[in-house]
Amino acid sequence: MTSLKDFSATTLDGQPVDLSAYAGQVVLVVNTASECGFTGQYEGLQQLHERYADQGLVVLGFPCDQFGGQEPGDEAQIGAFCQKNYGVTFPMMSKIEVNGDDAHPLYQWLKSEKGGLLGGKIKWNFTKYLLGRDGQVIDRYAPTTKPEKMTGDIEKALAGSKA
Repeated sequence: MTSLKDFSATTLDGQPVDLSAYAGQVVLVVNTASECGFTGQYEGLQQLHERYADQGLVVLGFPCDQFGGQEPGDEAQIGAFCQKNYGVTFPMMSKIEVNGDDAHPLYQWLKSEKGGLLGGKIKWNFTKYLLGRDGQVIDRYAPTTKPEKMTGDIEKALAGSKA
């Protein structure tokens, strides 16, 4: 069975990362953008990271420029923006595509596991996927879902039960 451990990504500073490094942890995967109406969610994502990291939560940010050109910067600019404006310390990956023929393999799998209003497509920036300790998708959250509204589901996942 496919799970998070079967994928890899590249960090903002160009380092390859095997996502199996997060095996046994609860993972929140988010496609992000620096110039979006939802960009303020970085603050809530960072708060979740700080609150639950010791219990096993990892937030993974995947910048994407497919929605209105709202992530125009390069990796260095994205990293500087996230750190300066939101104090982001959770792992940020290099810019990817989440829809279309060039969608990152992780996102191809996530969308096949949990569709949304547009079926197999990501609707907009800050779509969120919560994965359990087993690396399987628990739920998908709309861009409008604020990170703080996910705490109950995150706590259930950290406790080892499905959201």
